[in-house]
Parts: sequence; structure tokens; C-alpha cells
Amino acid sequence: MTTAVADRTLTAADRCDRCGAQAYVRVVLETSGGELLFCGHHARAVEATLRPQTSEWHDETSRLHEKAAVPAE
Repeated sequence: MTTAVADRTLTAADRCDRCGAQAYVRVVLETSGGELLFCGHHARAVEATLRPQTSEWHDETSRLHEKAAVPAE
């Protein structure tokens, strides 16, 4: 299950478990295998505490800095 989850890109339908904003970070907990989703802000807020407890930290926050494609006129 973790492999399939890791290969999936986060979409606008994936929401932060803390505030409901679009999620850009997926965390898989080491002990339970449970998945948590975070926006960039909340991922940074919990990273120092949570990262040692994870088996995977999938971070797509770099997408926040991508320029949107401008349609041709």
C-alpha cells in the first residue's frame, strides 16, 4: 500500500488534516502505516517532531513556486 500511495502525486482534492487547505506533504507513519496530509505551513510546523516517526515524507511544496502555464492567445 505504501508504494502505491508514494507514487501518486497529490492533487487539489488532497486536503491538509490540520486546516483543510490543499495538501502538499504526505507523511506515512512508521509504526501504524497511517497516512497524514499537510499543507506546506503545517508540514513545517510539525516536521521536527513528526519526521523521526515516519517511514516516508513525500514533499511536493516545490510545486507552490511553479509558474502556471499561460494559455496562448
